[in-house]
Amino acid sequence: MRRVKWAAIGNAIRQFLLLVVGVLLAAFAYAAFQVPFNIAAGGIGGVSIVVNHYTGLSVGMLYAVMNIPLLILGFFQLGRWGFLFKTVFSVALFSVATDYITLYLPLYAPQFPLTDDLLLNTIYGGIVGGIGGGLIFQAGATMGGTGILGRVIQMRTGTPLSQVYLWTDGLIVITMGIVFGWEVSLYAMLALFLNGLASDYTLEGPSSVRTASIITNRPEEMTAALMAGLDRGVSRWEITGGYTGETRHMIFCTIFRPQVNDLKRIVGQIDGDAFVIIGDAHQALGSGFVPLPGRR
Repeated sequence: MRRVKWAAIGNAIRQFLLLVVGVLLAAFAYAAFQVPFNIAAGGIGGVSIVVNHYTGLSVGMLYAVMNIPLLILGFFQLGRWGFLFKTVFSVALFSVATDYITLYLPLYAPQFPLTDDLLLNTIYGGIVGGIGGGLIFQAGATMGGTGILGRVIQMRTGTPLSQVYLWTDGLIVITMGIVFGWEVSLYAMLALFLNGLASDYTLEGPSSVRTASIITNRPEEMTAALMAGLDRGVSRWEITGGYTGETRHMIFCTIFRPQVNDLKRIVGQIDGDAFVIIGDAHQALGSGFVPLPGRR
């Protein structure tokens, strides 16, 4: 019980640190790269920039107020009190950090904005903000706003965040185009897309493993060669061709990306008539790969 308790405490501390780092990265990307050039890449942050343009109200304060109805949605769909506490904390920290950075970064930075190149601001705003968002999702929270809506859609449909953001925030980007001009709107769409890609990458990690399905008439030799040459376990079963009606064997294995060429060579040496399908996989968990979470 004591070991389990310490593991839970360690996991809670890890999630809290991920949340804080993620929020600060997202706030920096927003205040340093997006706000100075009105790159409203969708979301409540984009709406805040538009409203700020007309009213002069603090973007941090606007961001906090407009999050209230979406926080209610997240409470019922994404984890109730645990989600609500983390997300309210992240929204509050993001609001404070955004206003702090907006106020003090121009005073301490050698130059501000950090670059006058609109494309560079778009790229770094999208990528840095996306990394921050991915860390926040890993901590079991969101940045509030349409991030809540996007997370709900992703969890229910499996759609990548990069696509969900384009759907949920498209109207906001169009509104920004009407207010600030279509050139800035196009940059905002690019920032939105990069943000989603960076979030996906942070959540799922690099695609370091591959899966291979091999259809062969020489299963015994193929199995032995793959296990010896790649130091990987394999699974195999008997299959029937839908077109020919012939009985063959399928061998399935998971390998690291650098082993793909070795696999091709081994298969070619054993059975030149084999049929091979190699697919991407984001992660492999368990024996021989990354240990499963919670394993003692």
